[in-house]
Amino acid sequence: MIIFINGSINSGKSTISKLLQKNLEKAAMIEIDSLRAFIEWMPIEQAIPINLQNAVSIIKNFISQNLNVIIPYPLSKENHDYFVKNLEGNQLIFITLSPKLDTVLKNRGNRKLSKWEVNRIKYHYQIGINNPEFGKIIDNSDQTPKETVEIIKDYINKY
Repeated sequence: MIIFINGSINSGKSTISKLLQKNLEKAAMIEIDSLRAFIEWMPIEQAIPINLQNAVSIIKNFISQNLNVIIPYPLSKENHDYFVKNLEGNQLIFITLSPKLDTVLKNRGNRKLSKWEVNRIKYHYQIGINNPEFGKIIDNSDQTPKETVEIIKDYINKY
C-alpha cells in the first residue's frame, strides 16, 4: 500500500506520517524534501520533477520488498497525476491534511516559520493544495496528531 499524506507546509504531514509509520506493519517513509538536499543548489521549480522521479524509483524499490510506503508531500493535481501514472497497478491512497489557514500559519512546537515558508503556505492554499479533487481531506485544526492518525487508519482499513 502506498499512502500519500498531502498538505501544505506546517499542516502536520511529517508528524502524522511518523506516527502512522509506527502504526502500520512494515512501513517505510519517504521524505521527498530530503531528496532535494542532493540538489539544493537547483531552483525549486527545476528540482521538483527530479525529486518526483527519484521518489517513484524509491517507492517501487520499497514496494518490491513488500513494504508499505508513506510519502508526506504537498501534491498539486499535476504531481498527483504523475504519481498515479508512474505507480499504476499499485494501491494508492491519498490523504490531505487541511487545517485552517490561520492555524497553519502559526509557529507550532519548536518550528519557527520563515518568511519564505509563510509565503509558500499562502501559495499552497491559493492553488488548492489543501483542498484537492482527490482522496480524503481531513481538517486537523482542532485534533491531536493521534486523533488524526486514527481517522487515517479507519480510512485505510476500508481499502
